[in-house]
Amino acid sequence: MTMTPQDIGKATEALCRKAPVIPVLVIEDAAHAVPLAQALVAGGLPVLEVTLRTPVALEAIAAMSQVAGGIVGAGTVLTPDDVTAARAAGAQFAVSPGATDRLLDACEAADLPILPGAATATEAMRLLERGYDTLKFFPASAIGGAPALRALGGPLPQLRFCPTGGIDTVNAPDYLSLPNVLCVGGSWVAPRKLVENGEWAAITGLARQAAAL
Repeated sequence: MTMTPQDIGKATEALCRKAPVIPVLVIEDAAHAVPLAQALVAGGLPVLEVTLRTPVALEAIAAMSQVAGGIVGAGTVLTPDDVTAARAAGAQFAVSPGATDRLLDACEAADLPILPGAATATEAMRLLERGYDTLKFFPASAIGGAPALRALGGPLPQLRFCPTGGIDTVNAPDYLSLPNVLCVGGSWVAPRKLVENGEWAAITGLARQAAAL
């Protein structure tokens, strides 16, 4: 069975509505994967994006996929090969900084919901033309932040976004107050130092604060 863009849009919208923040995770040590996922889920953030930026990312996705209550996806998905590898590791969704036809074709064929990235009105319109209505807005802060996303909502009110890039506890509420924002993506809920030191209770605390936004 092949997912249509409309099917994918419904699936990604449902994921984005589960919590106001999707943690964006860069995992350097696979041993951290399970306790990190448990800490974030315990704090109320069930949807987790593991970026394919480290050698252990796929191993981490496989391990985190076994954590009760977690919904684990692959981030920085750039190619059809990434789609195949992410799916095989157990990823339930994909996130990409942009979008190409080959990438979208691969996700549809693999029944892997994707949150494709758009930074401009033209990119957003092309995705909408194909049938995608739930997008990633990236790199959010660098391309105008919440004001830019608010402006896109005028001519493109049918689109919904998960902005990522430069988002933290200070500016997250600015994005979440917009009618075209479903959630935000951010790495601040799992700081590298806390992960390296195994301070899982502290990460659960950060997740609770994020879940309450």
